[in-house]
Amino acid sequence: MVKPKALLLFHGAGGNKDHPIFRRIEEAIQIPVHTVNFSYRDESPRRPPPKVEKLTSEVIEAARDYSERLGVPPSHLLIGGRSMGGRVASMAVANGLKTRGLVLLSYPLHPVGKPENLRTGHFDAISRPCIFLSGDKDPFGTPELFAQNVRSIKGEVSMIWLNGQGHDPKKGIEILTKSLNEWIVSLR
Repeated sequence: MVKPKALLLFHGAGGNKDHPIFRRIEEAIQIPVHTVNFSYRDESPRRPPPKVEKLTSEVIEAARDYSERLGVPPSHLLIGGRSMGGRVASMAVANGLKTRGLVLLSYPLHPVGKPENLRTGHFDAISRPCIFLSGDKDPFGTPELFAQNVRSIKGEVSMIWLNGQGHDPKKGIEILTKSLNEWIVSLR
């Protein structure tokens, strides 16, 4: 397999490409990081996100554009994001976008308070390596529920839990960035 050349990240539903966690990742990891705003965020800071199908096509387009700028195929990129951005990136990969792997920060396994409404229907179509980095108190999915559901992903899965942290971790960021670096190196 080819070592990853860069990481492309997408923001959560209420965020943007300048999320503090993205800045910390940029400073800490050993490959270039590029963050992208979805078009709805650029159009209006208060506008809610459109349907995930539209966002999935934006992820595919952004991955192709960024890989062209770097002069490498998308299969040399890691893609992912925070919350909804990671979910949409994983759906793009499940729909056929060939990337080196997925970086999923605070993945929203289900809506808050609705663990019966899992957002995992596409997991069995993912055959790339994945790393999930989340707080163990995240209301969008417990470690136990993740353990049950990531089994359907065909690629190798790594899970990193930040102790005592929720959906927007404030502590343990060093563990997150160190774990992400180690995972990236392991892909080489």
